[in-house]
Amino acid sequence: MQIINKLLRSQKVYIFFISFVLFIIIFFTTYLKANTFRVSDIEISSPFVLNFKKSKVIDEGFQISFSNLISMITTSGDKDKIKNISTKEIKGMVDSFTISDEKFINNEYFAKLETTFNKRKILDFLERKSIFPSIPIKNKVLLVPILVDIETDSINLFNNNIFYEKWNDIKKNYQLLNYLLPSEDLDDLNKLHEMSNSIETYDFTNLITKYDLKDYIIAIIYKNKDEVKILSKINLNNSLTINNQKYSKVNFVNEKDINRILINLKSIYEDVWKKNNEINTSIKLPLTISVKSKEYKKIMKLEEALDNIDLISNFYILKFTNNHTLYRIIYNGSPKTFLNDMNNRNFNMAIENNVWKIK
Repeated sequence: MQIINKLLRSQKVYIFFISFVLFIIIFFTTYLKANTFRVSDIEISSPFVLNFKKSKVIDEGFQISFSNLISMITTSGDKDKIKNISTKEIKGMVDSFTISDEKFINNEYFAKLETTFNKRKILDFLERKSIFPSIPIKNKVLLVPILVDIETDSINLFNNNIFYEKWNDIKKNYQLLNYLLPSEDLDDLNKLHEMSNSIETYDFTNLITKYDLKDYIIAIIYKNKDEVKILSKINLNNSLTINNQKYSKVNFVNEKDINRILINLKSIYEDVWKKNNEINTSIKLPLTISVKSKEYKKIMKLEEALDNIDLISNFYILKFTNNHTLYRIIYNGSPKTFLNDMNNRNFNMAIENNVWKIK
């Protein structure tokens, strides 16, 4: 009888471990699928002729999707390092894709493409190119464009300010910054006129605080005949960056000239924002996390968090027992930043013998 009881107890232990292993495998696999970059609303089209091939149109869509993704997670300078990448290599980084809104109009094929890229493969690709990617975080920013006309000795914030009027006309779906322009206020304009001789040192706090946005850009645009000089005070993530640009032979009546300046300024501001959110993939900090094996819900929450923290380049189960499961993660940052990441996701962490324990 004692032998039978021992066998039954052993059977229960084996059943527990088998169930646990299956549990871990299922959820580990499920959450890995969420570790992706998604590029949506890419419009693809082609003449519907005799030799029409849908696969060729989709391949062209992959090229556009990849270009948009790279534009989203790298600075303009780093993007220039990526040239002549083949469709085959791009497709090797694609996890899945969806085609929607297919239609034929006047012998032309139209559709929308959504492409899901494998995040790990994209980051590995960029690392081979010695490029540090950025976390693609969208942000709302207050933009105050002040046009100073040196010829007429006037300051324009709202009226007769083509930068204020046209700023939000050009928007690319890969851009991360969304701009809020100040609403027309005569008091703000009068104060600018009063400080016209020292506008570069003017304190814009009163204007900024009206909009309840922590991030802002003050663009002071000096117009003198066909020359434009722009001083930008870029405050993002509590970090102030000063940028100066000069443009020659600008025709203010020519829409292309104005658009050229707007596109260039937005690219500069995007680069500053990306630099603030850069992932240093050269830092590969190995960390070990311990969680109680029987706390299934906590394990699920942990794996979901690990999969969605952008500074974690990889994680896997190092060891598990009846009492504890150990995870090894590779982190592209400092232990302090890791602790902040976990605290922000409501994990109570403590380190003991070089192991981070979840309480």
